[in-house]
Amino acid sequence: MKRVLVAIFVVTITLPLAANLAGRDGGDAGAENRELAAFPRLEATWPSVAGYAEGMTRWFDDHFGFRSALVRWYAKSRLFLLGVSPTTAVIKGRDGWYFYGEDMTIEDIASADPLTPEAIANWRAAIVAARDWLAARHVAYVFTIAPDKHVIYPEQLPASLRRVGDVTRTDQLYTALQDLGLAVDVRPQLLLAKAHERLYQRTDTHWNDRGALVAYQAIVEAVRARVPSVPPAWTRADFEPVARDAEAMDLAGMMGLKRVLREEDLTLVPRRPRLARVVEPPGAAPTDEEGLLITEIPGSTLPRAVIFRDSFASRLVPFLSEHFSRAVYMWQNDFDAEAVIKEKPDVVIQEIVGRHLYNFIPSPELVPH
Repeated sequence: MKRVLVAIFVVTITLPLAANLAGRDGGDAGAENRELAAFPRLEATWPSVAGYAEGMTRWFDDHFGFRSALVRWYAKSRLFLLGVSPTTAVIKGRDGWYFYGEDMTIEDIASADPLTPEAIANWRAAIVAARDWLAARHVAYVFTIAPDKHVIYPEQLPASLRRVGDVTRTDQLYTALQDLGLAVDVRPQLLLAKAHERLYQRTDTHWNDRGALVAYQAIVEAVRARVPSVPPAWTRADFEPVARDAEAMDLAGMMGLKRVLREEDLTLVPRRPRLARVVEPPGAAPTDEEGLLITEIPGSTLPRAVIFRDSFASRLVPFLSEHFSRAVYMWQNDFDAEAVIKEKPDVVIQEIVGRHLYNFIPSPELVPH
């Protein structure tokens, strides 16, 4: 009997290594929504030799046999048996909805820790400085805050999460900027439109095409008030609504359940050709999350734009790009005067997601005097 137990033990502890050596069932980056450690390269340099063992450990941790199956079994047992999210990065909501749980999202949901008067003054100083510097160069400026999913769908949050504050940081900032006439609050339009269809993905942090269209229309309207040569926004009649069954998205990946859960992706297919093309990086799609993405409309004389953005702008790119002969999308929250000088745009759009008002401090000093 002891020999049988020993044999079972030996087989159990060697199976993962055997599977790993056979190249079977290692880590699955697609299912986990992150880049797994690469196999380390050993080079004839001291740093390479010194770090090789640590690199091998990281690679093995991410690729040992049956890892993806174990991650998936753990996540499924937590979610489907215990009814809780298997990771603090994801909040399990109601009716198949999931919400991002990190990056100060909990504080934003609760409206806790409002901006101090000093922080509000710093935000206003940064935006006024950017506006004035751009105006001196005859460049228009539009600022907007992309609402997190919990802002538009608070009824889908778990009952355990409640607001404790009277106003959000987004409310505070829009109030502080109200007299400047350059801030675009897209929340009212989104709250009206959600009565007719779902505007955000259930298994993703972001809005879908239909939510992005609503926000884009408000942004373009504000841009046209400053740059009339920008064409009017496309209407809903310019698109064919399509619902497609899709693999679950980023929040499911954070739970290791990207291949288990499903998403009904509510897309919009244009009824007329889109003219804008991605020119940098070559071969990229408009919605790819690149640090620098540039679109152009060949032969166009439309105005030019620079857009400072985060991940919420990814679904906006296909819409916005149709309005500019050249649109430069830069993944950063801070204003970048050098980029403006280089690109000579007619308008600068600055977009930031609401929860980043907790962990991002603007720098007025980055705007040249």
